[in-house]
Amino acid sequence: MSESHLDFKLDAKTVEALGEYSQILKRPVDTIVKEALEDYFAKVEKELLEKAMADENALTSLSYDEFWDGVDIDS
Repeated sequence: MSESHLDFKLDAKTVEALGEYSQILKRPVDTIVKEALEDYFAKVEKELLEKAMADENALTSLSYDEFWDGVDIDS
């Protein structure tokens, strides 16, 4: 995949923090941003998977009593 160019704006506080961490860690700002985004994407993906599993379980997790509640079976 080739590199792409994105234009976006960051507030002054974030830009300042990036510069400071870049100096402290002796790492380029673009590397810090890339790693932060990778961590964010992994976190969001995990949350989405957990939500999907919870939604799926919500559809199938009736107890025996909940399933039969209100059902009148005449013998």
